[in-house]
Amino acid sequence: MLRLLKAGFFTTIQDDGRFGFRHKGVPVSGVMDALSATKVNMLLENRPDAATMEITMTGPTLEFEEDTYISLGGAELTATLNNEPITNYKVYKVVSGDILSYGKLEQGLRGYLGIKNGFKTPKVLGSRSFYAPITEVNCLKDRNAISYEACGNFEPKLEALKVDSLLSQTILEVHKGPEYGILTDRHLEALFAKEFTIAKENNRMAYQLKQPILGHDRSMLTSATLPGTVQLTPAGKLIILMKDGQTTGGYPRIVQLSEKSVAVLAQKKFGDLVSFKLI
Repeated sequence: MLRLLKAGFFTTIQDDGRFGFRHKGVPVSGVMDALSATKVNMLLENRPDAATMEITMTGPTLEFEEDTYISLGGAELTATLNNEPITNYKVYKVVSGDILSYGKLEQGLRGYLGIKNGFKTPKVLGSRSFYAPITEVNCLKDRNAISYEACGNFEPKLEALKVDSLLSQTILEVHKGPEYGILTDRHLEALFAKEFTIAKENNRMAYQLKQPILGHDRSMLTSATLPGTVQLTPAGKLIILMKDGQTTGGYPRIVQLSEKSVAVLAQKKFGDLVSFKLI
């Protein structure tokens, strides 16, 4: 078992997502920054859908009760293993009684802790990803315990990865959305010619941008949405749906973020700047 001596600000278990239930209103969920989580699992030679721990802003303090191997990725959160500094995208062996602690957030927002063979929280609708009310809880709390498989002998093919970090990227690459055609030249100039500030309203469901663009009077039937869908409200507010976002919406879907850009945005916090680029 893995004991959470301290849970951190918002720590969850996430895998690659919960698929096949959007028609029933169930979001995909899963890791917000899939690119970073995938690299962590690759280092540990896990299945692509192995569950990782997603750590937001402030990290936990963890005690391992069985031997295993771990890897960290995503945001740069100062971390120590038994008070010795460790870094992202390297494989570390841990033994019973070892303590992993997180400190100051240096860059980004969401970090990932991978463990050999993945965390073993219960599967609900085919996924281990936390999402209340589908799962019993929406985040981990102090003194919770998470199951994992002990592993005392693992020789990784790669002990470390040199990663081109997404943390400093600010450009969000987008495709045209279903209602892209409602945008006038003035809309397009406002959307693609300036930077936007991440508003305080940002979480796993959606990110709002502080600066509005021009509004519109387009009415439409409620229609399907995806993680990365950018909606434009009548008042000109831009809302970007994320992994826990609703499955349908009534605002025009003007552009759609690429998978890479969803990962880039997942590492942004209140006050950070982003801009859009049409691809």
